Amino acid sequence: MENFLQTFGILEMGIPQLGMVLLSLLLVYLAIVKKYEPLLLLPIAFGMLIANIPLSNLSAYGNGVIAFLYQGIKLEIYPPLIFLCLGAMTDFSPLIASPKTAFIGLGGQLGIFTALGCALLIGKYVGPLVTDLDFNVKQAIAISIIGSSDGPTTIYTANRLSPDLLATIAIAAYSYMALVPIIQPPIMKLLTTAKERVIVMPMPREVTKRQKIIFPIAMTLGTLLIVPAAGPLIAMLMLGNLIRESGVVDRISHALQGDLLSILTMLIGLCIGSTATAANILHIRTIVIILLGLLAFAFGTAGGVLVAKLLCHLTHGKINPLIGNAGVSAMPMAARVSQKVAQEYNHSNVVIMHAMGPIVASTLGSALLAGIFISIFGK
Repeated sequence: MENFLQTFGILEMGIPQLGMVLLSLLLVYLAIVKKYEPLLLLPIAFGMLIANIPLSNLSAYGNGVIAFLYQGIKLEIYPPLIFLCLGAMTDFSPLIASPKTAFIGLGGQLGIFTALGCALLIGKYVGPLVTDLDFNVKQAIAISIIGSSDGPTTIYTANRLSPDLLATIAIAAYSYMALVPIIQPPIMKLLTTAKERVIVMPMPREVTKRQKIIFPIAMTLGTLLIVPAAGPLIAMLMLGNLIRESGVVDRISHALQGDLLSILTMLIGLCIGSTATAANILHIRTIVIILLGLLAFAFGTAGGVLVAKLLCHLTHGKINPLIGNAGVSAMPMAARVSQKVAQEYNHSNVVIMHAMGPIVASTLGSALLAGIFISIFGK
């Protein structure tokens, strides 16, 4: 009986673990009741729940099944596979048809540089006083990539430059991706005028099949020749897109867009959540990283909207600045937010296809930027 009682997790449950369990239940509520990106938030919340039950051996740091699944993140298996699936479900036509929208995606990288600068300042001036906050350049870069709002890119970069912060950075990145519908609309409304929000954009020009096939091949060659460190992500993204656009392997294309993407999303969410143990999360460093991630996400959104406003002015009102939130590469959530906010002010407006241009450009831009950082600081 004594041996049996020693297996009761409730007897080992402390206040920190209880707090994390309550937080996980809140996230479950947001995912199920409020429907805030449930495909991502629900497995994250459940992973957090089971990881904080004492003696369960269901965290990423144990030796059970979750720790085994976590190797897919640690060994950089899941991120390229996610990009492969995203490529198969992404239509690059809006970007090919309107290359100028790529500038919105570049504007969305403002969040990365804002968080990078802040992390370096904290490491320089606060680090000597608080040991947990002595961020070096590699750690600051890994934290700043949260601003890309691209989970696979964030995991890939953190694993290369600062594996000690991988768990915290991944949790922050995926949490903000899941909370896109909450964070972005207030920023979009604050930075746009009533007149700008009702702009109806003209339909993009038609893109030929030849252009759709040449684009992924050219992007792959350019990336591997110039920024090979970004190759695993960009190459898989472009392979998925080539599979889609070629039209000769529909069975593979459907599998990538459907079942495989769903399984990978669930596995990544579960594994990320399982790293959120009380011992790993309840530190001042975690709070600062989460705040820097929020700052990066907010500035990335603002940067995209401001560049979209500039393009609106330069094109004499042909671009609705509400697509600027897609300057962060939270694919496809940011594009859906663009559509939702636009229809609040004009019920017949359809901007989602226009928002996909910046979001694709941002995905490519953030992956290339991460590759550049890894090339410079990764050795």
